[in-house]
Amino acid sequence: MLHAPESPLAAAMIVARALLVAAVVGAALALGGVRADDRVTVFAASSLTSAVTEISRRYTKSSGKQVRLSFAGSSALARQIAAGAPAHIYLSANTDWMDYLAARELIDAESRIAPIGNRLVLIVPADSPVDGVSITPTLDLPKLLGSDGRIAVGDPAHVPAGAYAEQALTTLGLWGDAAGRLARLDNVRHALALVERGETPLGIVYATDAKITDRVRVIGAFPADTHPPIRYPFAILKAQPHDGVAAFYAYLTGETGLAVFRDFGFTTP
Repeated sequence: MLHAPESPLAAAMIVARALLVAAVVGAALALGGVRADDRVTVFAASSLTSAVTEISRRYTKSSGKQVRLSFAGSSALARQIAAGAPAHIYLSANTDWMDYLAARELIDAESRIAPIGNRLVLIVPADSPVDGVSITPTLDLPKLLGSDGRIAVGDPAHVPAGAYAEQALTTLGLWGDAAGRLARLDNVRHALALVERGETPLGIVYATDAKITDRVRVIGAFPADTHPPIRYPFAILKAQPHDGVAAFYAYLTGETGLAVFRDFGFTTP
């Protein structure tokens, strides 16, 4: 479920951050003698970091064109775009935040697609004694967490991975045990990092996040019918269009890009 900024102060802070980012990027480009429209700027959900970075690397190698990447929670990026941050392409981890920009007429509606998907998994630190579990309504979360353990998760209030986790736990009847034991992070990669460091005994992340590190283990997968399908909507933004945007977007969403996404564990439904 989409959540708006919690207060006028929070909204003002988001706008201020976005404008600061825009100013810093503009200054850096000017100092480097590069015009702002010479490179494609992509704002992408943090769970896409590894795959989109690799796609960008391959694109630059084959075309000679540079791509600027910014990764964060889908909500933070959408709000920055709405506040005027300079971006050409937005890759979200759920439909709510793409709808948020669509409602403000900030995306090219004809370019919008949802080419990839993901799965939600329960993870533990690599050295945890916990073995595989079945994620069912009988799962004993308090036992797995111990007396003071927490579940690392993207904040369900505004991070798609966290929202999917809340929906899945609610469907299973486990939300009552989990709600008060969450370590709420600002994106899913930060949740992964907390489990990697052993600071929490459990985490809920995407399967693709767990795949990139040997410092966590997957002990169970959430049944697909416990939450809405995990789909990633992509779109070109209306601001600052140029030919390079369409070229990179075609590469990203074409067979070469999709093959990289599959290599990193994403589904291509």
